[in-house]
Amino acid sequence: MEGKIIGISGSVVTVSGLEDPKMNNIVFIGGNELVGEIVKIEGENAIIQVYEDTSGLRIGEKAVDSNEPLSVELGPGLIGSIFDGIQRPLDKILDKEGTFISSGVKVNSLDREKKWHFKPKVEEGKIVEPGEEIGEVKETSLIKHKVLVPANKKGVIKKIAEEGDYTIEENIAILEDNNKTEEIKLMTRWPVRTARPVKEKLSPNIPLLTGQRVIDTMFPVAMGGTAAVPGPFGSGKTVIQHQLAKWSDADVIVYVGCGERGNEMTEILATFPELKDPKSGKPLMDRTILIANTSNMPVAAREASIYTGITLAEYYRDMGYSVAVMADSTSRWAEALRELSGRLEEMPGEEGYPAYLGRRVGEFYERAGRARILSGKIGAATIIGAVSPPGGDISEPVSQNTLRVTRVFWALDASLANARHFPSINWLNSYSLYTDGLNQWYRKNIAEDWPELRNKSLATLQKEAEINEIVQLVGYDALPESDKLILDVAKMLREDYLQQNAFDDIDTYASVNKQYKMLKLINQVFDAEKAALDRNVPIEKIQSVQIKPKIARLRYTSEEELDGKLKEIEKDIEEIKKINAEK
Repeated sequence: MEGKIIGISGSVVTVSGLEDPKMNNIVFIGGNELVGEIVKIEGENAIIQVYEDTSGLRIGEKAVDSNEPLSVELGPGLIGSIFDGIQRPLDKILDKEGTFISSGVKVNSLDREKKWHFKPKVEEGKIVEPGEEIGEVKETSLIKHKVLVPANKKGVIKKIAEEGDYTIEENIAILEDNNKTEEIKLMTRWPVRTARPVKEKLSPNIPLLTGQRVIDTMFPVAMGGTAAVPGPFGSGKTVIQHQLAKWSDADVIVYVGCGERGNEMTEILATFPELKDPKSGKPLMDRTILIANTSNMPVAAREASIYTGITLAEYYRDMGYSVAVMADSTSRWAEALRELSGRLEEMPGEEGYPAYLGRRVGEFYERAGRARILSGKIGAATIIGAVSPPGGDISEPVSQNTLRVTRVFWALDASLANARHFPSINWLNSYSLYTDGLNQWYRKNIAEDWPELRNKSLATLQKEAEINEIVQLVGYDALPESDKLILDVAKMLREDYLQQNAFDDIDTYASVNKQYKMLKLINQVFDAEKAALDRNVPIEKIQSVQIKPKIARLRYTSEEELDGKLKEIEKDIEEIKKINAEK
């Protein structure tokens, strides 16, 4: 039954006359059939938040209830695509509409005509459970798309398609359960605000390796973990998320540009197709999904965009993949919540944000996790959310609610960014609550002494901060030799280890093996020089061994040449030990 528009306030529309309206159902508004979602029901009226520009909409126009919640299409063709906040493919819209998108444009999220080569994995008569793999499609050069039994279905495979080419709307299997049959296609749908089910959540004891030394060494994030990246304008949030999208060892990347500036999303869209995956040498887009909802797009779709992103991530997690979601930035998403809440005339909370902000933030991050999926395999969805607090003040509500539910805090520092120190993560303010749980993995897979080297390096950097306060009072020359040595080693850690050059082909990514060797070498230098000082050798004599420039060049040394360079520096360390032995 159709309803009629009786009120319009920006993107919020009031409709009367809908038969049995339900919360979160999709409603098509006006003659252009704008997409909207029921967010409030008052008596016989439904309050609808419209995901498109409502310019030109009039009182009295029709509204049609779809009787379905906001859902996304799931199937082959997602990888390599660029969607808006409600999963409309921007490239298809460009072909249809040109540069400027008109309201009410209708484009299928997935291509209905393209044929995919399907390989069955089960035989007819097999009893299958929810989430079990029944076939596969080669989606890209890097990703095999696994066709699963729907999460709420089980039964006997009555019929399975032969190997061949099929569109996403053709039947590839028929499932029978209690004399009821269910057709299985390559495409399914799933409501974005509902988390996809898993058998059990697992402990976060495997790191998501990023190739960024300050993250992997000092403040690691677990596979299936959550991380917050708050920082003021220009501190490098987007730079870090770009690096993680390019270099993290997740199988699939979902990048959500939520309310970001158009030029930043343009840079992503221009650079990602040209990037090569470091592990395979294939195009990075062969394992990436981009969701672009820029600051000039409708604000309601911005609110939906992060749910679209996490639903797509859960879909690939359910195939057994490790997925990383980059949400940039959740502050813009929270601003959309605030604007919509104001239009709904809800009671405002702190700084005008709705009172349910904390719950919404928690619901989003809780959908991360490493889990045993329905098929019994293991998949993971990691969420890394950027936060843009006004003026860099993380005491504001979005930052505080985010830090309450995330377990990694990478504190970005504008002063470091201005000094061209990237990643501009402040090593004194950041933390990771995954460290203790990941130590066993590092000990087993990298080196037994990894945690000790990390803790020793962090202690050196913290001691440097204390000494610098003293330097402000008495000057460098008045410091004892031991403090001068700490400043010297801390400088090596800061400039030659934690700092990375994203524009250098070698330094932009450092394997964990290279990180360990570099960190161990710097600590060996520290130990050798400290031992020399303990024998009363003057620090000027110790520093006469030209070891620092060689360590500085290790950042730009390839993995193949690294061991040779390390041996040269180890000879210099032996020279320091000989000075130590002189009477």
